[in-house]
Amino acid sequence: MGSLRTSPPPPRATELQRWALGSGAELRGLRASLHEALTGHALRAGEQLDDIPERVVLVATELATNALQHGLPPTTVRLLCADDVFILDVADHDLSTVPELADTRPLGAGGRGLQLARAFSLDVGWYATSHAKHIWASFPREATHDG
Repeated sequence: MGSLRTSPPPPRATELQRWALGSGAELRGLRASLHEALTGHALRAGEQLDDIPERVVLVATELATNALQHGLPPTTVRLLCADDVFILDVADHDLSTVPELADTRPLGAGGRGLQLARAFSLDVGWYATSHAKHIWASFPREATHDG
């Protein structure tokens, strides 16, 4: 199994929005709210996401699902902004485990959230505070607003 780089996100990051999740039933609301935070408008039924928001929403859903299934609630999802990047920070309260890349699992066995984060983002890392374990991913800010 591979491991992620241990480092906090860029220090100049400012929080744009925060979500607290207690169960998988709240993931749909997270996706809709996160899309609105990234683009400034609600996602209408059948509307396709632009490339960057789609990647952020997909990675947020995967990392939050992992945290809900394997961590200790509540799961906190934060959208941060620093210079020319968006940063997604997902935290749970299980300090006894270290995030690992599930590169040896067969497809469909789950645990691919970190691989998706690495494939779709600019950078991925993790860090722990005294209360929570955080996994973060950064994304370019371009192509998120039409004007």
